[in-house]
Amino acid sequence: MSAADRARDALARLIDASAAERILISTAALVLSILVGAAIVLVAGRMTTCSPGDAVYYFGAGFCYDPVLVFDRLFLGALGDPLSGSWSPEGQFSVTLRETTLLLFTGLSVALAFRAGIFNIGTQGQMIVGGLATALLVLWASTLVSGVVGTVLLVPFGVLVGAVFGGLYGAIPGLLKAYAEANEVITTIMLNFIATGVTLYLVSDTFKDPNSAANQTVPLPDYAQFPTVLFGGRQDFSLVALFFGLVAIVGLYYVLEHTAFGYDVRTSGIQPAAAEYGGVDAARTIVASLTLSGALGGVAGAMYVMMVLGSFQSGVPAYGFDGITVSILAGNNPLGVGFAALLFGVLKSGTTVVQFATDVPPQLVGVLRGLIILFVAMPEFFRLIGRRLTDLGSQPVATDGGRTEGDADE
Repeated sequence: MSAADRARDALARLIDASAAERILISTAALVLSILVGAAIVLVAGRMTTCSPGDAVYYFGAGFCYDPVLVFDRLFLGALGDPLSGSWSPEGQFSVTLRETTLLLFTGLSVALAFRAGIFNIGTQGQMIVGGLATALLVLWASTLVSGVVGTVLLVPFGVLVGAVFGGLYGAIPGLLKAYAEANEVITTIMLNFIATGVTLYLVSDTFKDPNSAANQTVPLPDYAQFPTVLFGGRQDFSLVALFFGLVAIVGLYYVLEHTAFGYDVRTSGIQPAAAEYGGVDAARTIVASLTLSGALGGVAGAMYVMMVLGSFQSGVPAYGFDGITVSILAGNNPLGVGFAALLFGVLKSGTTVVQFATDVPPQLVGVLRGLIILFVAMPEFFRLIGRRLTDLGSQPVATDGGRTEGDADE
């Protein structure tokens, strides 16, 4: 058997890997990335000058950076030191859960579009539009109700507003792709710039808080924000928001796997021509997929406003672009998005801990984080590419909207 044949055979086995096997592969990739990262830390520590008292010794040689301490702070530090005996849900653990919650929605947003064969690079813009709309409309509605009743009504209202406006913004590239054959990568990137520029103008002029030097809207009252449960009010995290995220994961999984719309999305993403031949309305599926994808991005914006800031500010962090990485890590599977978002949330939170708890340069910490993401993502990346390069998974499409054999894995 030639090397090319062995490579094709390995790729075929990777494509047909079960969920348990894919978890084991990702775990092995994570362990390998840590080992490679530890070697990089040691090499960097050997090339750095420090006093003998600050050096750590491995293999009989002194190093200025300790890889064990770095990865301890990166992972356990992000979880609030659960092995310390004085663990508290507040502090860094809440930061990790906050990042995870936001990445759940942006990851689901990108994953849904990818499953439909659409590259939605515009989740960031949809998040921004949904966040600004939430801040403005919830602020207006907060004058009508207050107290506990206000919280019960305004929190779901804010999430709905973010979903509606994010969905409408996502529908724009969907309509352009479906009826004008515009490339969605280009249109969504352009719409990101438009969303950033327009919202910056609005919050620095029309809707600017007159009592703040920052470019932001008037802050929402406390009762118009997500309530804190088990976490202090200054932790910028709410278990209620995380619950919304878990519901979104289960809901999207059910929609994709057990509804006619989900069948249309999956078949369009695998075999667009065969799906259309089988009766799938390609244009409608494209618009609906990007609309729902944008709605999930808009909900992330609502969460950012109502859970993290309490207002809308310019300069929204790049959660939408991070969602692309989360989706790839998860293999575009809604259930996998939860685990990928948690891993990415740990890495983002732990990076801050490492920078404060060690002397390792932030550039090196960024390399370690990128290395872990790269190693964990590559098996799924090759798996997705393999599906495009082989005929595996090209089962015939049922014209009655039913599921064909082998479709469940998709």
